[in-house]
Amino acid sequence: MLHEIIIAGFGGQGVMSIGQLLAYAAMIEDKYVSWLPSYGPEQRGGTANVSVIISDEPVGSPVITHPTAAIVLNKPSFEKFEPLVVPGGVLIVNSSLIVIQSKRTDITVIEVKASELANEMGEPRVANSIILGAFLEISKAVSHESVLESLKKVLPERRHNLIPINKEALIKGAQLIR
Repeated sequence: MLHEIIIAGFGGQGVMSIGQLLAYAAMIEDKYVSWLPSYGPEQRGGTANVSVIISDEPVGSPVITHPTAAIVLNKPSFEKFEPLVVPGGVLIVNSSLIVIQSKRTDITVIEVKASELANEMGEPRVANSIILGAFLEISKAVSHESVLESLKKVLPERRHNLIPINKEALIKGAQLIR
């Protein structure tokens, strides 16, 4: 199975973390993977996106022109990547921050009020984990267990106290799809 995923938003929204979690989880599962980050002029508040390819076969290039899935966390990312998703692909939108809707009928569009749900959980920083949980549930690109194991590598040790709330957020995101 081939998953070509673009995750995009503002710096500070956890875009790179989602990409790292997917990449580490794929490695845990002995899949082929590439991870290619792209930052705007400044990390926090600037635009950021990351391309992740997960495959059962070697990956020839880390560049994605037409993703099978796009996870967009802000309006500029929606406008840039929504048209590029392949027919039959998936677009996951943080509908807490993006009020425009896709007019495409050839892709699956999933709207997740990730920021709103994270605020309800009392931890705004887990919006990215909520939307990642939804992506994992629909795509089956990697397992939730592998992502949870990857949290130990992606989060600095001083932030390991956030692993339980991230686990809860992943489950919440998955439940939205079920």
